[in-house]
Amino acid sequence: MAHEELLLGQDVPSPCFVVDADRLRKNAAILNSVQERTGARVLLALKSYACWKTFPLLSRAMQGPLWGTCASSVDEARLGREDFGGEVHAFAAAWTRAEVEELLTLADTIVFNSVAQWRTYRDLLAQRGIEAGLRINPEHSEGTVPMYDPCSPGSRLGIRLRHLPRDIMDEGISGLHFHTLCEQNADAFARTAEVVERNFAPFLEKCKWINVGGGHHITRDDYDMDLLCSSLVRLHERWGAQIYVEPGEAVALNAGVLVATVLDITEADMPLVQLDISAACHTPDVLEMPYRPRIVYEHGDELCETADENGAWRCRLGGKSCLAGDVFGEYGFAAPLRVGQRLLLQDMAIYSMVKTTTFNGLRLPSIGLVDGASGKDVFSLLHVFGYEDFRNRLA
Repeated sequence: MAHEELLLGQDVPSPCFVVDADRLRKNAAILNSVQERTGARVLLALKSYACWKTFPLLSRAMQGPLWGTCASSVDEARLGREDFGGEVHAFAAAWTRAEVEELLTLADTIVFNSVAQWRTYRDLLAQRGIEAGLRINPEHSEGTVPMYDPCSPGSRLGIRLRHLPRDIMDEGISGLHFHTLCEQNADAFARTAEVVERNFAPFLEKCKWINVGGGHHITRDDYDMDLLCSSLVRLHERWGAQIYVEPGEAVALNAGVLVATVLDITEADMPLVQLDISAACHTPDVLEMPYRPRIVYEHGDELCETADENGAWRCRLGGKSCLAGDVFGEYGFAAPLRVGQRLLLQDMAIYSMVKTTTFNGLRLPSIGLVDGASGKDVFSLLHVFGYEDFRNRLA
Protein backbone atom coordinates (compact mmCIF):
# COMPACT_ATOMS: atom_id res chain seq x y z
CA MET A 1 0.00 0.00 0.00
CA ALA A 2 1.20 3.50 -0.76
CA HIS A 3 0.97 6.51 1.58
CA GLU A 4 3.09 4.84 4.29
CA GLU A 5 4.77 8.03 5.50
CA LEU A 6 1.40 9.68 6.10
CA LEU A 7 0.00 6.63 7.90
CA LEU A 8 3.05 6.25 10.15
CA GLY A 9 2.60 9.81 11.38
CA GLN A 10 0.70 10.94 14.42
CA ASP A 11 -2.15 12.53 12.43
CA VAL A 12 -3.67 9.08 11.88
CA PRO A 13 -5.24 7.53 15.00
CA SER A 14 -4.12 4.13 16.29
CA PRO A 15 -5.48 1.57 16.01
CA CYS A 16 -7.13 2.30 12.69
CA PHE A 17 -8.07 0.44 9.54
CA VAL A 18 -7.15 2.72 6.64
CA VAL A 19 -8.56 2.01 3.18
CA ASP A 20 -6.59 3.10 0.11
CA ALA A 21 -8.99 4.74 -2.34
CA ASP A 22 -6.41 4.72 -5.13
CA ARG A 23 -5.93 0.95 -4.88
CA LEU A 24 -9.70 0.39 -4.79
CA ARG A 25 -10.02 2.30 -8.06
CA LYS A 26 -7.18 0.29 -9.60
CA ASN A 27 -8.73 -3.03 -8.54
CA ALA A 28 -12.15 -1.95 -9.80
CA ALA A 29 -10.68 -1.03 -13.18
CA ILE A 30 -9.04 -4.45 -13.49
CA LEU A 31 -12.31 -6.19 -12.63
CA ASN A 32 -14.19 -4.02 -15.07
CA SER A 33 -11.76 -5.05 -17.80
CA VAL A 34 -12.87 -8.65 -17.16
CA GLN A 35 -16.48 -7.59 -17.69
CA GLU A 36 -15.61 -5.75 -20.89
CA ARG A 37 -13.53 -8.60 -22.33
CA THR A 38 -15.94 -11.41 -21.47
CA GLY A 39 -19.44 -10.06 -20.89
CA ALA A 40 -19.38 -11.62 -17.42
CA ARG A 41 -20.81 -9.63 -14.54
CA VAL A 42 -18.69 -9.04 -11.44
CA LEU A 43 -20.38 -8.95 -8.04
CA LEU A 44 -18.70 -7.73 -4.85
CA ALA A 45 -18.76 -10.46 -2.19
CA LEU A 46 -19.75 -8.47 0.89
CA LYS A 47 -18.53 -11.20 3.25
CA SER A 48 -14.99 -10.09 2.42
CA TYR A 49 -15.33 -6.33 2.09
CA ALA A 50 -18.27 -4.21 3.24
CA CYS A 51 -16.86 -0.74 3.97
CA TRP A 52 -19.96 0.96 2.64
CA LYS A 53 -18.64 4.51 2.68
CA THR A 54 -16.28 3.48 -0.13
CA PHE A 55 -18.99 1.92 -2.27
CA PRO A 56 -19.24 5.01 -4.53
CA LEU A 57 -15.75 4.08 -5.79
CA LEU A 58 -16.98 0.63 -6.83
CA SER A 59 -20.69 0.68 -7.53
CA ARG A 60 -22.25 0.63 -10.98
CA ALA A 61 -25.14 2.62 -9.53
CA MET A 62 -22.66 5.45 -8.97
CA GLN A 63 -21.09 5.11 -12.44
CA GLY A 64 -18.50 2.72 -11.09
CA PRO A 65 -17.64 -0.60 -12.71
CA LEU A 66 -19.02 -3.47 -10.61
CA TRP A 67 -22.39 -4.98 -11.45
CA GLY A 68 -23.72 -5.52 -7.94
CA THR A 69 -23.19 -7.55 -4.79
CA CYS A 70 -23.57 -11.05 -3.44
CA ALA A 71 -24.76 -11.48 0.11
CA SER A 72 -24.55 -14.26 2.68
CA SER A 73 -27.32 -12.91 4.91
CA VAL A 74 -30.34 -10.65 4.95
CA ASP A 75 -28.34 -7.78 6.41
CA GLU A 76 -25.67 -8.03 3.72
CA ALA A 77 -28.41 -8.10 1.09
CA ARG A 78 -29.93 -4.96 2.55
CA LEU A 79 -26.54 -3.23 2.55
CA GLY A 80 -26.05 -4.19 -1.07
CA ARG A 81 -29.49 -2.98 -2.08
CA GLU A 82 -29.44 0.31 -0.17
CA ASP A 83 -25.81 1.38 -0.38
CA PHE A 84 -24.27 -0.32 -3.43
CA GLY A 85 -27.03 -0.73 -5.98
CA GLY A 86 -27.09 -2.97 -9.01
CA GLU A 87 -28.04 -6.63 -8.75
CA VAL A 88 -28.19 -8.39 -5.39
CA HIS A 89 -27.58 -12.15 -5.25
CA ALA A 90 -27.94 -14.02 -1.96
CA PHE A 91 -26.70 -17.41 -0.83
CA ALA A 92 -26.61 -19.10 2.58
CA ALA A 93 -26.12 -22.66 3.76
CA ALA A 94 -29.76 -22.52 4.89
CA TRP A 95 -32.51 -19.90 5.07
CA THR A 96 -35.37 -19.44 7.53
CA ARG A 97 -38.82 -18.55 6.23
CA ALA A 98 -38.57 -15.10 7.80
CA GLU A 99 -35.26 -14.51 6.04
CA VAL A 100 -36.63 -15.57 2.66
CA GLU A 101 -39.65 -13.33 3.10
CA GLU A 102 -37.37 -10.37 3.80
CA LEU A 103 -35.02 -11.28 0.96
CA LEU A 104 -37.94 -11.04 -1.45
CA THR A 105 -37.79 -7.26 -0.95
CA LEU A 106 -34.01 -7.07 -1.31
CA ALA A 107 -32.58 -9.69 -3.67
CA ASP A 108 -32.84 -10.29 -7.40
CA THR A 109 -31.63 -13.87 -7.08
CA ILE A 110 -31.68 -16.30 -4.15
CA VAL A 111 -29.45 -19.37 -4.25
CA PHE A 112 -30.32 -22.44 -2.21
CA ASN A 113 -27.97 -25.01 -0.76
CA SER A 114 -30.35 -27.96 -1.04
CA VAL A 115 -33.24 -29.16 -3.14
CA ALA A 116 -35.39 -29.40 -0.01
CA GLN A 117 -34.89 -25.70 0.80
CA TRP A 118 -35.73 -24.72 -2.77
CA ARG A 119 -38.94 -26.73 -2.75
CA THR A 120 -39.90 -25.29 0.64
CA TYR A 121 -39.70 -21.69 -0.56
CA ARG A 122 -40.24 -21.82 -4.33
CA ASP A 123 -43.85 -20.63 -4.11
CA LEU A 124 -42.74 -17.50 -2.24
CA LEU A 125 -40.19 -16.68 -4.95
CA ALA A 126 -42.67 -17.32 -7.73
CA GLN A 127 -45.12 -14.82 -6.21
CA ARG A 128 -42.51 -12.04 -6.42
CA GLY A 129 -40.72 -13.07 -9.59
CA ILE A 130 -37.40 -13.63 -7.82
CA GLU A 131 -34.95 -15.85 -9.67
CA ALA A 132 -33.77 -19.02 -7.94
CA GLY A 133 -30.51 -20.90 -8.17
CA LEU A 134 -28.90 -23.96 -6.65
CA ARG A 135 -25.36 -24.27 -5.36
CA ILE A 136 -23.67 -27.42 -6.57
CA ASN A 137 -20.64 -29.17 -5.10
CA PRO A 138 -18.33 -30.29 -7.95
CA GLU A 139 -16.45 -32.53 -5.49
CA HIS A 140 -13.24 -31.11 -6.91
CA SER A 141 -10.87 -29.64 -4.32
CA GLU A 142 -8.45 -26.89 -5.23
CA GLY A 143 -7.96 -25.52 -1.71
CA THR A 144 -5.02 -26.44 0.50
CA VAL A 145 -6.60 -25.54 3.86
CA PRO A 146 -9.63 -27.78 4.63
CA MET A 147 -11.35 -25.05 6.67
CA TYR A 148 -11.51 -22.89 3.54
CA ASP A 149 -12.16 -25.64 1.00
CA PRO A 150 -15.85 -25.78 0.01
CA CYS A 151 -15.28 -29.18 -1.60
CA SER A 152 -13.42 -30.89 1.23
CA PRO A 153 -14.81 -34.29 2.28
CA GLY A 154 -18.02 -33.87 4.25
CA SER A 155 -18.48 -30.25 3.19
CA ARG A 156 -21.97 -28.92 3.93
CA LEU A 157 -21.79 -26.54 0.97
CA GLY A 158 -23.39 -27.42 -2.34
CA ILE A 159 -25.41 -30.29 -3.76
CA ARG A 160 -23.53 -33.35 -5.03
CA LEU A 161 -24.34 -34.62 -8.51
CA ARG A 162 -25.85 -37.84 -7.12
CA HIS A 163 -28.31 -35.79 -5.04
CA LEU A 164 -29.46 -33.53 -7.87
CA PRO A 165 -32.75 -34.66 -9.48
CA ARG A 166 -32.37 -34.92 -13.25
CA ASP A 167 -35.41 -32.72 -13.90
CA ILE A 168 -34.69 -30.10 -11.22
CA MET A 169 -34.08 -27.31 -13.75
CA ASP A 170 -37.63 -27.73 -15.02
CA GLU A 171 -38.99 -26.78 -11.59
CA GLY A 172 -38.10 -23.11 -12.05
CA ILE A 173 -34.37 -23.00 -11.34
CA SER A 174 -32.66 -20.26 -13.36
CA GLY A 175 -29.02 -21.08 -12.76
CA LEU A 176 -26.29 -22.94 -10.91
CA HIS A 177 -23.62 -21.63 -8.58
CA PHE A 178 -20.33 -23.33 -7.78
CA HIS A 179 -17.33 -22.25 -5.72
CA THR A 180 -14.08 -24.13 -5.13
CA LEU A 181 -11.37 -21.47 -4.84
CA CYS A 182 -9.57 -19.55 -2.11
CA GLU A 183 -6.97 -16.93 -3.07
CA GLN A 184 -6.13 -18.81 -6.28
CA ASN A 185 -5.07 -18.20 -9.86
CA ALA A 186 -6.96 -18.87 -13.07
CA ASP A 187 -5.50 -22.33 -13.59
CA ALA A 188 -7.42 -23.60 -10.54
CA PHE A 189 -10.61 -22.11 -11.97
CA ALA A 190 -10.01 -23.64 -15.41
CA ARG A 191 -9.65 -27.09 -13.87
CA THR A 192 -12.82 -26.60 -11.83
CA ALA A 193 -14.80 -25.42 -14.86
CA GLU A 194 -13.72 -28.50 -16.79
CA VAL A 195 -15.01 -30.80 -14.04
CA VAL A 196 -18.29 -28.92 -13.76
CA GLU A 197 -18.90 -28.98 -17.49
CA ARG A 198 -18.13 -32.67 -17.75
CA ASN A 199 -20.33 -33.76 -14.85
CA PHE A 200 -23.20 -31.25 -14.90
CA ALA A 201 -23.71 -30.76 -18.64
CA PRO A 202 -27.44 -31.73 -18.70
CA PHE A 203 -28.14 -29.06 -16.07
CA LEU A 204 -25.92 -26.37 -17.60
CA GLU A 205 -27.84 -26.69 -20.85
CA LYS A 206 -30.88 -25.26 -19.12
CA CYS A 207 -29.14 -22.45 -17.20
CA LYS A 208 -30.05 -18.82 -17.77
CA TRP A 209 -26.97 -17.90 -15.73
CA ILE A 210 -23.95 -19.63 -14.20
CA ASN A 211 -22.21 -18.19 -11.13
CA VAL A 212 -18.57 -19.31 -10.86
CA GLY A 213 -18.21 -18.08 -7.28
CA GLY A 214 -15.33 -16.34 -5.57
CA GLY A 215 -11.76 -17.01 -4.53
CA HIS A 216 -10.42 -15.63 -7.85
CA HIS A 217 -7.36 -13.48 -6.99
CA ILE A 218 -7.88 -11.45 -10.15
CA THR A 219 -6.13 -8.26 -9.01
CA ARG A 220 -2.95 -10.03 -7.92
CA ASP A 221 0.10 -9.04 -9.96
CA ASP A 222 0.82 -12.56 -11.24
CA TYR A 223 -2.79 -13.44 -12.06
CA ASP A 224 -3.35 -15.06 -15.47
CA MET A 225 -6.00 -12.71 -16.84
CA ASP A 226 -5.97 -14.21 -20.34
CA LEU A 227 -6.74 -17.69 -19.02
CA LEU A 228 -9.57 -16.37 -16.85
CA CYS A 229 -11.13 -14.44 -19.68
CA SER A 230 -10.87 -17.27 -22.18
CA SER A 231 -12.43 -19.65 -19.66
CA LEU A 232 -15.32 -17.28 -18.97
CA VAL A 233 -15.95 -16.68 -22.67
CA ARG A 234 -15.91 -20.40 -23.37
CA LEU A 235 -18.47 -21.04 -20.62
CA HIS A 236 -20.76 -18.38 -22.01
CA GLU A 237 -20.45 -19.51 -25.62
CA ARG A 238 -20.88 -23.19 -24.89
CA TRP A 239 -23.90 -22.89 -22.60
CA GLY A 240 -25.45 -19.60 -23.73
CA ALA A 241 -25.72 -18.42 -20.12
CA GLN A 242 -24.91 -15.13 -18.43
CA ILE A 243 -21.76 -15.66 -16.36
CA TYR A 244 -21.31 -14.14 -12.90
CA VAL A 245 -18.08 -13.88 -10.91
CA GLU A 246 -18.19 -12.86 -7.27
CA PRO A 247 -14.74 -11.93 -5.95
CA GLY A 248 -14.38 -10.46 -2.50
CA GLU A 249 -10.68 -10.32 -1.81
CA ALA A 250 -9.85 -9.22 -5.36
CA VAL A 251 -11.96 -6.09 -4.95
CA ALA A 252 -9.98 -4.78 -1.97
CA LEU A 253 -6.74 -6.77 -2.30
CA ASN A 254 -3.82 -4.71 -0.91
CA ALA A 255 -6.24 -1.81 -0.44
CA GLY A 256 -5.98 -1.33 3.30
CA VAL A 257 -3.71 -1.44 6.34
CA LEU A 258 -4.18 -1.67 10.08
CA VAL A 259 -2.24 1.04 11.91
CA ALA A 260 -0.88 -0.22 15.24
CA THR A 261 1.36 1.16 17.96
CA VAL A 262 3.91 -0.47 20.27
CA LEU A 263 2.68 -0.08 23.87
CA ASP A 264 5.27 -2.06 25.81
CA ILE A 265 8.26 -4.36 25.43
CA THR A 266 9.07 -7.07 27.96
CA GLU A 267 11.36 -10.10 28.06
CA ALA A 268 10.85 -13.87 28.16
CA ASP A 269 12.67 -16.29 25.87
CA MET A 270 12.80 -13.33 23.46
CA PRO A 271 11.55 -9.73 23.45
CA LEU A 272 7.75 -9.57 23.75
CA VAL A 273 6.20 -6.59 21.99
CA GLN A 274 2.75 -5.53 23.16
CA LEU A 275 0.64 -3.77 20.52
CA ASP A 276 -2.57 -1.74 20.85
CA ILE A 277 -4.39 -4.22 18.60
CA SER A 278 -5.52 -7.82 19.06
CA ALA A 279 -5.09 -10.76 16.70
CA ALA A 280 -8.14 -12.40 18.29
CA CYS A 281 -10.36 -9.32 18.02
CA HIS A 282 -9.08 -7.36 15.05
CA THR A 283 -7.30 -9.79 12.69
CA PRO A 284 -8.83 -13.22 13.47
CA ASP A 285 -7.50 -14.80 10.26
CA VAL A 286 -4.04 -14.60 11.85
CA LEU A 287 -5.23 -17.28 14.28
CA GLU A 288 -7.83 -19.08 12.15
CA MET A 289 -6.21 -19.51 8.75
CA PRO A 290 -3.37 -19.06 9.94
CA TYR A 291 -2.21 -15.92 8.19
CA ARG A 292 0.94 -13.85 8.69
CA PRO A 293 0.55 -10.19 7.72
CA ARG A 294 3.43 -8.28 6.23
CA ILE A 295 4.47 -5.29 8.36
CA VAL A 296 5.84 -1.95 7.20
CA TYR A 297 7.79 0.17 9.68
CA GLU A 298 10.31 2.98 9.86
CA HIS A 299 14.02 2.33 10.43
CA GLY A 300 15.88 5.60 10.59
CA ASP A 301 14.96 7.49 7.44
CA GLU A 302 13.97 4.34 5.57
CA LEU A 303 10.74 2.38 5.21
CA CYS A 304 11.27 -1.35 5.78
CA GLU A 305 9.04 -4.38 5.47
CA THR A 306 9.12 -7.70 7.30
CA ALA A 307 7.05 -10.84 6.83
CA ASP A 308 8.97 -13.41 8.86
CA GLU A 309 11.37 -13.86 11.77
CA ASN A 310 14.50 -13.08 9.76
CA GLY A 311 16.05 -9.84 10.93
CA ALA A 312 18.68 -8.35 13.18
CA TRP A 313 16.22 -8.05 16.08
CA ARG A 314 13.76 -10.89 16.59
CA CYS A 315 10.68 -10.56 18.76
CA ARG A 316 7.17 -11.90 19.34
CA LEU A 317 4.29 -9.53 18.57
CA GLY A 318 1.39 -9.87 20.98
CA GLY A 319 -2.21 -8.72 20.97
CA LYS A 320 -4.04 -6.71 23.62
CA SER A 321 -6.57 -9.25 24.90
CA CYS A 322 -6.17 -11.63 27.83
CA LEU A 323 -6.19 -14.67 25.51
CA ALA A 324 -2.84 -16.39 26.01
CA GLY A 325 -2.64 -17.22 22.33
CA ASP A 326 -3.38 -13.67 21.17
CA VAL A 327 -0.10 -13.52 19.24
CA PHE A 328 0.66 -12.30 15.71
CA GLY A 329 3.83 -14.36 15.46
CA GLU A 330 7.57 -14.00 15.63
CA TYR A 331 9.03 -11.26 13.45
CA GLY A 332 12.49 -9.96 12.66
CA PHE A 333 13.16 -6.21 12.45
CA ALA A 334 16.21 -4.25 11.34
CA ALA A 335 16.60 -2.81 14.85
CA PRO A 336 14.82 -3.04 18.21
CA LEU A 337 11.32 -1.58 18.21
CA ARG A 338 10.57 1.22 20.64
CA VAL A 339 7.51 2.13 22.69
CA GLY A 340 5.30 4.48 20.67
CA GLN A 341 6.56 3.23 17.31
CA ARG A 342 3.97 2.76 14.57
CA LEU A 343 3.55 -0.44 12.54
CA LEU A 344 1.43 -0.91 9.42
CA LEU A 345 -0.07 -4.40 9.01
CA GLN A 346 -0.61 -4.91 5.29
CA ASP A 347 -3.65 -6.12 3.30
CA MET A 348 -6.12 -5.64 6.13
CA ALA A 349 -9.11 -4.32 4.16
CA ILE A 350 -10.28 -7.82 3.28
CA TYR A 351 -11.95 -10.03 5.89
CA SER A 352 -10.26 -8.44 8.92
CA MET A 353 -12.56 -5.40 8.95
CA VAL A 354 -15.73 -7.49 8.70
CA LYS A 355 -14.62 -10.05 11.32
CA THR A 356 -13.69 -7.75 14.20
CA THR A 357 -15.14 -8.41 17.66
CA THR A 358 -15.28 -6.61 20.99
CA PHE A 359 -14.00 -9.54 23.08
CA ASN A 360 -12.59 -8.23 26.39
CA GLY A 361 -14.41 -4.98 25.70
CA LEU A 362 -11.61 -3.95 23.36
CA ARG A 363 -12.74 -1.12 21.15
CA LEU A 364 -12.82 -1.73 17.43
CA PRO A 365 -10.16 0.09 15.39
CA SER A 366 -11.30 3.34 13.82
CA ILE A 367 -11.85 3.36 10.05
CA GLY A 368 -10.22 5.90 7.77
CA LEU A 369 -9.61 6.57 4.08
CA VAL A 370 -6.50 7.84 2.33
CA ASP A 371 -6.92 9.27 -1.15
CA GLY A 372 -4.27 10.58 -3.51
CA ALA A 373 -6.61 11.53 -6.36
CA SER A 374 -5.87 15.24 -5.91
CA GLY A 375 -2.15 14.66 -6.29
CA LYS A 376 -1.63 14.93 -2.55
CA ASP A 377 -2.32 12.23 0.03
CA VAL A 378 -5.39 13.17 2.06
CA PHE A 379 -6.51 11.22 5.13
CA SER A 380 -10.12 11.35 6.33
CA LEU A 381 -11.55 9.63 9.38
CA LEU A 382 -14.73 7.74 8.47
CA HIS A 383 -15.77 6.32 11.83
CA VAL A 384 -14.65 6.06 15.45
CA PHE A 385 -16.06 3.26 17.60
CA GLY A 386 -16.82 3.70 21.29
CA TYR A 387 -18.48 2.23 24.36
CA GLU A 388 -21.95 2.18 22.83
CA ASP A 389 -20.78 -0.14 20.04
CA PHE A 390 -19.72 -2.65 22.71
CA ARG A 391 -22.81 -2.20 24.90
CA ASN A 392 -25.41 -2.26 22.15
CA ARG A 393 -24.40 -5.67 20.81
CA LEU A 394 -25.19 -7.23 24.20
CA ALA A 395 -28.42 -7.36 26.18
